[in-house]
Amino acid sequence: MKPPEPFTWFVDRSLGRKIVLALRAAGFQVEEHASHFADDALDAEWLSEAGRRGWVVLTKDKAIRRNALEHAAIIAAEVVCFSLGHGNLKSEQMAQAFVAARSRMEKALRRYDPPMTASVTSTGHVSVLMTDGKLLPRPKTIK
Repeated sequence: MKPPEPFTWFVDRSLGRKIVLALRAAGFQVEEHASHFADDALDAEWLSEAGRRGWVVLTKDKAIRRNALEHAAIIAAEVVCFSLGHGNLKSEQMAQAFVAARSRMEKALRRYDPPMTASVTSTGHVSVLMTDGKLLPRPKTIK
């Protein structure tokens, strides 16, 4: 089932606190990791809960889509996850990337079925990597 609109964006702890404030200032409806989970909560735990609640996950942890347990949690909970392609950006740059990508992310959310993973570039470009639980042979660029 697709996440309900208006979308609620779940900010993974890997992104830090500043990005939460920046996204809220840009009009995103944000839930932050620290408000719901312990700092040491397993990724599979919070991914499952994010999926259950219909939250759209924002992260810089590209391993989430590669780690077997976390991948299984994404599939089982029908999570939608957008990962920054470059995790070494400053928080302001990460926030700018997600703000720039917002319309493309929302288009992807309306067009593709969960479980879904996509990457977001520092300039806000979005490529869907997996939809309906199936890895795509080639990423689909959202225009």
